[in-house]
Amino acid sequence: MNMATPLLSRRSYQPPPALTLWDEVGLPLSRVHELCGRARRTLALQIAAQTGGEVFWIAPAWGADPLNPDGMAPILPPGRVTFISPSRPEDLLWAMEEVLRAGLVPVVVADLPEPPPLTPVRRLHLAAETGAGQGHCRPLGLLLTPGDGGAPGVETRWRMEPAHTLGRDAWQLDRLRARMAPPRSWRLEDGGLHRSGYDDAAG
Repeated sequence: MNMATPLLSRRSYQPPPALTLWDEVGLPLSRVHELCGRARRTLALQIAAQTGGEVFWIAPAWGADPLNPDGMAPILPPGRVTFISPSRPEDLLWAMEEVLRAGLVPVVVADLPEPPPLTPVRRLHLAAETGAGQGHCRPLGLLLTPGDGGAPGVETRWRMEPAHTLGRDAWQLDRLRARMAPPRSWRLEDGGLHRSGYDDAAG
């Protein structure tokens, strides 16, 4: 008589490959993540810089505040970035999906005017997984959304806000949502991450 395959295994859990930014802050590869808050672009540039590869940055052609190459240069050389500016709203996520599916660059950013619904996010996850299998890397998809975000189905959601003081740059980083980790907050300054006094970021 055939026995059913046991549901439980003695093998220990192995987390998926992830891009580690700082201690306790990592983004699983071949997945789509959401970045929100006023400093979401700064966070996206820092993530892209960690990969050491090329970046595709997708933003609407009608946007009023395009990324400034001079402002991004201290974090990420503009020469590593290919800018795509679709003229139709529906082409923003379509372009991201196509680039993720190709698996040719480690980071694909979509700077969106609002959070996308669940079905497009699922399609982006599938495209990233396909790209990991057929391309040259495990691509990360980064959805930049205004306010506190809210895209359903994302692997993680991060919010970054400026917290500068006189003569010193600093940011507040909140992990609002993650499949395998609780909400948590940090203060980022001097190139390092420091745990905040509370771990109950709402999201």
